Amino acid sequence: MSEYRIGEGMEVTLHFTLKLEDGTVVDSTRDKQPATFQMGDGNLPPGFESPLTGLTDGDSGSYTIAPEHAFGQHNPQNVQRIPRDSFEGTEIEEGLVMSFADAAGGEVPGVIAEIDDKHVEVDFNHPLAGRTLTFEVEVIEVRPSTTH
Repeated sequence: MSEYRIGEGMEVTLHFTLKLEDGTVVDSTRDKQPATFQMGDGNLPPGFESPLTGLTDGDSGSYTIAPEHAFGQHNPQNVQRIPRDSFEGTEIEEGLVMSFADAAGGEVPGVIAEIDDKHVEVDFNHPLAGRTLTFEVEVIEVRPSTTH
């Protein structure tokens, strides 16, 4: 049994399952390697870190995470209409995730939301934006982080 509890500067190894409101599993480590991350390193949104605080080896729980603490609310301003001819020669269909260049030259994923004769509507919101999620965790190990 560990004397360490999850908090700032701790490295955490855990199994997790992320579910939508209807129970659909979005992501899970159950059939893979457990996830290891450092608290506060940005790998988990703060809403996922806060319920873990204070847990230790062997603890488990199920937490409901509201959209504003998960991936944010769906923002209509993140949906853009792009002229259809900019997709010339590219096979597109609704629901397709594509990579787009942002103003800084980085890449951002966008989902093709709607296609008509002249325009393509692309949704740049996180696919889980606006969703209330269930975060089930099983803590395997908590230890001080060695990367400072």
